[in-house]
Amino acid sequence: MFELNQMEQLIMVAECGTLAGAAKKLHLSQPALSRSMQKLEEELQVPLFNRKKNKIQLNQNGELAVEYARKLVWQAQDMVNSLQTFDRKQRTILIGSCAPAPLWELVPILSRLYPDMTVSSEIRENRTLLQGVKNGTYQLAILPFAVKEEGISCKKYGEEHLYFSLPPTHPLSGSKALHLKDLNGETMLLWFDIGFWKRVEQKMPDTHFLVQNEAYAFDQLVKASALPTFTTDRALNREGHMPNRVEIPILDEEANVSYYLVYLTKSRKNLENFLKTLPSDS
Repeated sequence: MFELNQMEQLIMVAECGTLAGAAKKLHLSQPALSRSMQKLEEELQVPLFNRKKNKIQLNQNGELAVEYARKLVWQAQDMVNSLQTFDRKQRTILIGSCAPAPLWELVPILSRLYPDMTVSSEIRENRTLLQGVKNGTYQLAILPFAVKEEGISCKKYGEEHLYFSLPPTHPLSGSKALHLKDLNGETMLLWFDIGFWKRVEQKMPDTHFLVQNEAYAFDQLVKASALPTFTTDRALNREGHMPNRVEIPILDEEANVSYYLVYLTKSRKNLENFLKTLPSDS
């Protein structure tokens, strides 16, 4: 029976148009490739090439064989990808979240409860997260709204509230609370990976955001600059108050969120150890 590498070689011959060109791309000698194609013809019991002096060309049998070869190579690669994905899912808990803060708590808890599993996480937009739960990509997802769909379990998982982080010299640093519009038009530092919190930018259309994607550089800029930025109550609880900064709560609806833990109801048994750690009234 022919081998998969012969199918790949046949495809390359078709793409290059010559044995010499195909052999070069396959890192084979031309005689070795020629022998392989002859062996393939013997195994298929049909001629695939019209041979002339110093020239070889696919005949109609060969052109049809190339079509089948492409399907076989694609199916073989699809099989490898599917098996690797399936195996990875058996050994991985993938959490998707709409924002970074819930992952700070979730990842360590799951790593402790499931030491034989690899716990991975990523931040994605809401539609991708919900679809990912439905198709099994995510074992758990955090969304900023409750989900009421058949086959989906949903449980509240705390809240988060956005603050302005201002230098003491800022004109509004003495405020007890602010709205997003109060700083609209200013220049602000912004961490890039904030998930759904990007919605606040829509209420600050005239603000110039200096987006940073390197954590150390962002922290140093916040410490050293007089530019406003954002923080949250969860960030403050985790990292503490930053020196020379004043945190002021933001009153807008967009600046306050309730999180919901979402997972497939049929997966409840696999997540039982984790679900037991959740407060009954969360």
